[in-house]
Amino acid sequence: MLVHSRTGKWATWVLFFALFVPLFALPLLVIVAASLSTNWSGAFPSGPTTEHYASAVRGESLQALTTSLITAVTASLLALVVGTWAALAAAALKKRGRRILDALFMLPVAVPSVVVGLAVLVAFSQPPLLLNGTRWIVILAHTVLVTAFAYQSVSAAILRLDPMYEQAAASLGARPSYVLWRVKLPLLLPSLNAAAGLCFALSMGELSATMMLYPPDWMPLPVLIFTATDRGSLFTGSAVAVVLMATTLLVLLAVSRIRTRASFR
Repeated sequence: MLVHSRTGKWATWVLFFALFVPLFALPLLVIVAASLSTNWSGAFPSGPTTEHYASAVRGESLQALTTSLITAVTASLLALVVGTWAALAAAALKKRGRRILDALFMLPVAVPSVVVGLAVLVAFSQPPLLLNGTRWIVILAHTVLVTAFAYQSVSAAILRLDPMYEQAAASLGARPSYVLWRVKLPLLLPSLNAAAGLCFALSMGELSATMMLYPPDWMPLPVLIFTATDRGSLFTGSAVAVVLMATTLLVLLAVSRIRTRASFR
């Protein structure tokens, strides 16, 4: 820590918990408490039960969770491929060209996600590429929204790479494609895994654009949570939200394990 005195360390920890507990931990604890309750008329919930979780892991909720996982994994992989390719291409451009490419990839983040959803809906509701009413328009919107984060993560990693590795491989007669696949990409593997985890987490929680695009047979879990709470089923919606959080955290933990091993190697 940057604070070396014992008093300063204690003050830093007190400040941290004073900000962390009410702003981050408490809202999550409230959701967990609501998911285990049947009534909340006073200061604390009452009627402890686990029935909400029984319905949160079967039927429509299980199908929505599967839909979210497929959408997030597909969108993350597509975003990782496109973002990595664009970051590698940007590294070979001059400063002005790199700035233009940065602006293009950051544009979906600079505008509200509902605007991105509307743009995708208008663009792909007419031939020759008609995606409206299919699962692919949802996956496409998620890909557009998360590609910027993959691009920025890989771009930052490329700037930190030591060019000596590529120069050494090239001096030994390695072709550019060999240098890319056997030297550059392995060095970027920790950043690629971090970008994949970030894209997955953002896609799992995306709601605004999804509400405008999803067909009846492709409802992701955030949409189901919104519809459940909108109908007044707050406790069931809380249980489904906990399932969403737990699933996302488990996947991120798995990704972090891959990143740790890659960094060690």
